[in-house]
Amino acid sequence: MNTAPRPRHRSAVTAMLLVAALAGAGGAAGAASGTAPLPGTATAGKLAAACTGTPVGFATVNALGQNGTTGGAGGPVVTVTTAAALKDYVGRAGPYVIQVSGRIQVSGMLTVVANKSILGVGTTAEITGGGLQLGSTTRPGNNVIIRNIRFTGAEDDSISVTNKAHHVWIDHNDLSDGYDGLLDIKRESDFVTVSWNHFHNHSKSALLGHSDGYTADIGKLRVTYHHNFFDGTDQRHPRVRFADPVHVLNNYYRNNALYGVASTENAGVLVEGNYFENVAHPIYVGYDKSGPGRVVERNNRYVGSGTPQTAGTVVEPRTYYAYTVDDPATVPAKVSAGAGVGKIGC
Repeated sequence: MNTAPRPRHRSAVTAMLLVAALAGAGGAAGAASGTAPLPGTATAGKLAAACTGTPVGFATVNALGQNGTTGGAGGPVVTVTTAAALKDYVGRAGPYVIQVSGRIQVSGMLTVVANKSILGVGTTAEITGGGLQLGSTTRPGNNVIIRNIRFTGAEDDSISVTNKAHHVWIDHNDLSDGYDGLLDIKRESDFVTVSWNHFHNHSKSALLGHSDGYTADIGKLRVTYHHNFFDGTDQRHPRVRFADPVHVLNNYYRNNALYGVASTENAGVLVEGNYFENVAHPIYVGYDKSGPGRVVERNNRYVGSGTPQTAGTVVEPRTYYAYTVDDPATVPAKVSAGAGVGKIGC
């Protein structure tokens, strides 16, 4: 969300997920693009250790001319170690599987265009100082996968899904200590899955919907949030405007100072199978100056937590996709062990 400058915030289903190779075979990137590789960029014919998996939720839906989310599958595979190389490849036309190796210091938001898989290598891939913006007003950011990367110290958002980007999968990342939002989804974006991410050491975690006045988001912003660890973050897990339905499934909320989920501006949110631990306000209907939304909650656990607010009805996510609900009692152990980087074979 665009807001006036503010201080940095420093305060703070199932095994079926891990199965469609994202990396297609490709020749040397220089040959594929007609240019020599940038300094600091290694090329590869295939992934040394395949990062495999397929999303669950809205990223799987056949809609808007895209049948599920495949990212850069079928395109060249490249490994980047510098900011210049990362900026170059995420902005190139056509599919690419981009492996991020080691710590890359960037500035501002790098624009990611359609058909990209951005995959961290091992346990040390990191993007720091800036973030990734999916799409611009002239170059769509559709069909993008971001996995297994640590995001730290962003000057703005760590990840921004915007400008009508659709079919996006954000999975097994670690996000902390940015300036504004860790993961914002807005401006008519749609069909997104956010899964197995670890959010920590920050206040504003996951905004969904640009502003109360941005009514173009009505009928868009269909997002599934599942098996994420909201670990001591203050708010926006997510904070939703206009979208219906939004599916908040099997997430682990721990020590969230302001609230867990907020549904506003007639959004429809299903909060299902989550575990709230020491969260005084697990669910809000309406928040701050935003009008009320709708919330259905079912099969959640509230431990040391307050009473959730609910209102109205919500479109069933099963209208769009099939899914399995884990027993919420198993969520703390399962999500603590499985969320974040280094938990998949990249």
